[in-house]
Amino acid sequence: MRIVIKFAGALLEDDATVRSLAQQVAALAQQGHEILVVHGGGRLFTATLKRMAIESKFIAGLRVTDRETRDVAVMVFAGLLNKKLAAAISAEGQPAIGISAADARCFVAEPMVHNEVEGSLGFVGYLTGLNARFIDSLWREGLVPVAPCLGMGSDNELYNINADHMAAASAEYLSADQLIYLTDVAGVLNGERVLSIVTCEEIESLVQSRVVSGGMVLKLEAAKRAIEGGVREVRIVGGTSPSALLLASHAAEASTKDGVAAIPGTRVLRVPLSSAQAALSAA
Repeated sequence: MRIVIKFAGALLEDDATVRSLAQQVAALAQQGHEILVVHGGGRLFTATLKRMAIESKFIAGLRVTDRETRDVAVMVFAGLLNKKLAAAISAEGQPAIGISAADARCFVAEPMVHNEVEGSLGFVGYLTGLNARFIDSLWREGLVPVAPCLGMGSDNELYNINADHMAAASAEYLSADQLIYLTDVAGVLNGERVLSIVTCEEIESLVQSRVVSGGMVLKLEAAKRAIEGGVREVRIVGGTSPSALLLASHAAEASTKDGVAAIPGTRVLRVPLSSAQAALSAA
């Protein structure tokens, strides 16, 4: 099975959580799954900018990434966090390799358009393609590629990409079977209750009613894109729960046999589960 796993940057701040998740990634790879790990790191990025006395500028709540800010993003994402995560997976007996968009132009980006102006946010982009042959070559060698949220533009500049959208686009371009978002919350929450299922048609109403907000809105939008792009299953799971990644990765088999109750987090579906089950039965 081909799986794209997105690590929230907050999960990389706790060494015990990193070790636990690295063990689970290693176990999945050793079971024969082809895995691409995509990660963010926004909080450390922001803290590093502050330590370096680099002022952040925003337009309508969106960070403007000038060259100096972009260089810090590359340092934090492709440097410290990327190597920390690749090293943790390798330490569990599964060789992993940290890659960035600069390596074989493996992730291609274009500047973000804001207010109908391309590049008005500086070095902020969105993923427009990837080098699948390069990633396939890593899988053939038994390696787990670990990628930060960066893309290479046609101008040979590196662009900062929202990690949730990069993971979804990567899953689409790689024709992944699963996309799993590992977050620092238990899943999509309605108050304190985890929603076990969210359909694509429900996402807008959840946003309008403010049941979800902030980063979860981006995750759900990205999840919808992945499903519409052909990814079979998308899960949003709390990465600090014991064995959460392993349980989520085996959800496709478990959900048809044992129901969804034991599977952590939230599953995002194109249609309501009853319709999906009926379609499955008819297949």
